[in-house]
Amino acid sequence: MSLTDRLGARTGRRVDTAAPAPAPVAEPPQARVVVVGLVAALVLGGIVLNVSGTVPAILFGIGLALGFVLFHSRFGFTSAWRQLVAVRQGKALRAHMLMLAVACTLFAPILATGASYGDAPASPTLAPIGFGLFVGSFLFGVGMQLGGSCASGTLFAIGSGQTAILLTLGGFVAGSTIGALHFPWWTNDLPSHAPVSLADTFGGYLGAWAVSLLVMAAIVGVTYLLARRRSVPPVEAPPAAVGPARVVRGAWPLWVGALLLAGLNALTLWISGGAWGVTFAFAMWGSKILDLVGVDVLQWTFWQDPANLAKYQAGVWGEKTSVMDLGIIVGALIASAAAGAFVLHRRVPARLAIGAVVGGILMGYGARIAFGCNIGAYFGGIASFSLHGWLWGVMAIVGTFVGLAFRPLLGLSNPKPTDSVC
Repeated sequence: MSLTDRLGARTGRRVDTAAPAPAPVAEPPQARVVVVGLVAALVLGGIVLNVSGTVPAILFGIGLALGFVLFHSRFGFTSAWRQLVAVRQGKALRAHMLMLAVACTLFAPILATGASYGDAPASPTLAPIGFGLFVGSFLFGVGMQLGGSCASGTLFAIGSGQTAILLTLGGFVAGSTIGALHFPWWTNDLPSHAPVSLADTFGGYLGAWAVSLLVMAAIVGVTYLLARRRSVPPVEAPPAAVGPARVVRGAWPLWVGALLLAGLNALTLWISGGAWGVTFAFAMWGSKILDLVGVDVLQWTFWQDPANLAKYQAGVWGEKTSVMDLGIIVGALIASAAAGAFVLHRRVPARLAIGAVVGGILMGYGARIAFGCNIGAYFGGIASFSLHGWLWGVMAIVGTFVGLAFRPLLGLSNPKPTDSVC
């Protein structure tokens, strides 16, 4: 009897003996596309530096790094919740918890001291708890599964050549802009509770950090309890280089992506005074477009808020989320081309296109009225010890259930218990 058979007999569990298929050799780098990406990085970075100064230029550089990390680690939010809900596979959600635990550990001393590279002290990402939060995060969860991507995933997918996601981005911009128009109704006309900081609730950032890590550890435990016993068939691994070349040409483990994303978010907090965000730029881009065609968006209550107006006036080349979003797209372009994986998808089936647009609209609208997306609210909120970040995540999972029910109508498949997860 083999060792695995003996282990199975001893534990009473079926032990999987199927080894993953060997990884195919990675495609050679696409040198011309890499050059285009590097030139774009230099040109856009130069424009940001010249127009807006040092801090936005540094943030553009952090965006480049985020795009590189997101592509190589394939760090997903949409797929993580889909796998958890559809087949109780919690591997990707456990990677979320690692990322959040490290981010909380890095954020706590920065927020406690207000340390910042710029003039303004670092401040946490806090948001009120009301109907907008619950409805918006639910809509975002539905939209993720229909559009096939989240906020950060949309950006790095576009950079790697997935043209179908351009439709998702278009919906994102439209939904975010409409959400900005409707924002006062959700925040002022409906009842809501003031922001809740765990640092205030538990006697400071040390207490908030300890409680947050306990919650994350409990979630990790729950993912193991939910896991189904199943036999994992051999799977085709993604193309990967070996040795040092894997850094720029191969797939990275999820834990590497988790650590790097946490570190880059903390760096963003220290440089800019606030955590990483994505979707505010979409509302600004859409409003700028409307402004070009004669719509007086500055009369909207959303843009009359002094903080939002200052960001609008900073513009595409100065507003924090805008320059970082552009950096993510270019960073993913360079990373995918260096890995030989940049591919333009020219044909998009009609039902997939509909799902991309509708999903983008739901995510854009939801993110705006919920004070953020999977990055700004979920990642940044939890790392900042804000209760709204946890509530956002719960409602996004609830929305995932609904989104999965609608996916087959758009010709999209859902994971099955017999599917393997890389």
